[in-house]
Amino acid sequence: MQSTIVLTAVAMLAFAANSLLAREALGTVSIEAAGYTAVRIISGAVVLYGLMRRGLTVSRGTGPALPGDWWAATALFVYAIAFSAAYLSLGAATGALILFSSVQASMVTFGLVRGDRPSVQEIIGFAIAFAAFVYLILPGVGRPDPVGCMLMIASGVAWAVYTLRGRGSRDPIGQTAGNFVRASAFCLPLAVFAYFNETTSTTGALLALASGVIASGLGYAIWYTALRGLTTFQAALIQLSVPVIAAFGAILFLSEQLTLHFVVAGACVIGGIALAILAKQQRQA
Repeated sequence: MQSTIVLTAVAMLAFAANSLLAREALGTVSIEAAGYTAVRIISGAVVLYGLMRRGLTVSRGTGPALPGDWWAATALFVYAIAFSAAYLSLGAATGALILFSSVQASMVTFGLVRGDRPSVQEIIGFAIAFAAFVYLILPGVGRPDPVGCMLMIASGVAWAVYTLRGRGSRDPIGQTAGNFVRASAFCLPLAVFAYFNETTSTTGALLALASGVIASGLGYAIWYTALRGLTTFQAALIQLSVPVIAAFGAILFLSEQLTLHFVVAGACVIGGIALAILAKQQRQA
């Protein structure tokens, strides 16, 4: 259980880093959505495939030549391109609300259909965490652009599918590498388009590389590893911590102001998550 906690915490840090990197790259228009997505996915594929070829995978030649599957790869690509495109027309707070609401709704619904019945204490913890999450980002929420809204919903649903495809993975690095390599095939037209039609700064390219290699590639492999110790409900719930971590990162690294609003909301989000997770452990004891 301790390893699951550590891996989950590292994965959430990677997800939060992705949010900050995208915000810096796309928010300042130092790179456009097509170029950012292409660099992010292709760079992640190169590094992960290299790790897989060096034997950092449990398959070690006994499984398929390229683990993963096209369903997960398609979900990964849809999530990444829709996320990047939506960020161009939605504010950070509005995008976060739509994205994580979509993720929660998709994963919780799937868990209920599959028989994952949360207890009353878990439901209370989830309600506290989600209400606090909305409270956290509500001041920055504006009237959403309809196209951006639909893109972010698609991104959230696709991310839920990608997460669910990784549950029970016995080869997280290999499976993530295979998914990224397959998703790279979808990114090749984006790369060509970006080359001829976009103006990409060095800063934008470096931010996309950091997202692809570290926050996405390695982060998603760690997430697939952590999923082995999480239920669907827990995997959905724990992701509500990402906006809190990202906001804290913005305070530390982007000189944003620490406010009482953030302290109260962040504490309630983490407290609600802890309440639900502890309830699950008590029920299983």
